[in-house]
Amino acid sequence: MADAATALTEAQKARIERNKAKALSLRQAKLVSHPHSLTKKDTNAGDVPSSIIKVQGVKYVDSGGGFLIEQPVASTSCNPSLPDANVKVIDNAISIPVTINFNLIFIVHFTFIILKVTYEECLKCGDSFVDSFLINNFKYNVCDKCYDPEDEHALITRTEAKAEYLLKDCDFDKRDPPLLYISRKNPRNVQWGEMKLYLHLQVEQRAMEVWGDEKELMQQHENRLEKREVSKIRKYNKQMKRLRMEVRSSLYTKETKATHVHQYGEDTYNEEDDTYTHTCLTCSFTETYEKM
Repeated sequence: MADAATALTEAQKARIERNKAKALSLRQAKLVSHPHSLTKKDTNAGDVPSSIIKVQGVKYVDSGGGFLIEQPVASTSCNPSLPDANVKVIDNAISIPVTINFNLIFIVHFTFIILKVTYEECLKCGDSFVDSFLINNFKYNVCDKCYDPEDEHALITRTEAKAEYLLKDCDFDKRDPPLLYISRKNPRNVQWGEMKLYLHLQVEQRAMEVWGDEKELMQQHENRLEKREVSKIRKYNKQMKRLRMEVRSSLYTKETKATHVHQYGEDTYNEEDDTYTHTCLTCSFTETYEKM
């Protein structure tokens, strides 16, 4: 039963022969060398490849693809300590040509850039670090491990800082050094302008520079609070006065002072009109009237 199952049919044998012949033909085609390729002779022995063409003293290699490649000249430098003419140093970047020998010669340039890394010392733990959130945004030397965004290193908006520490815009932007900030979208309304967030520690230090000490800052708060209370009282009295005038005008007396009071002389009788006339002794004003 096993021999019958493994026996191949005539069709299967014919297909196997066809595939074998196709594979052999493909293999033979790959082994055929290109008529314009380089010779396989040893170049160290002094043999010259047949595909090299010399034009006006310059040697070219026929690539077999329809174009010529200029044959590079090998370097004659044997001492590795001496600098090579092909090595160039430009602004801390070293460019070194590397030659790899195949059928064709390729020149590959590797560029090495020297980067200077500056380490900062954390003010909290004393460890050295390169990068952190506070050093990048506020130039404050604290690493990310010691960063406390909820308490010690909290952020404060510009409006809150001006109200709490009585600072002006010039204290943020004009006074040296200007305080650094980060911009964030307003969480209350995205269409509003961006918020400017400052480091609370730096804002507090700037307030001490402006007012001198915390006691003076508290005194300024008290003075502004008293002025605010006086302004409220004045506004209240003004509103009550207006209300009294509107509700009952008799309670509101307004003193008026006349510019001139007439002092009339003797009356003169007019027989034609049966009227009387008198004239002011000061301004010569004349008034005509009738007596009942």
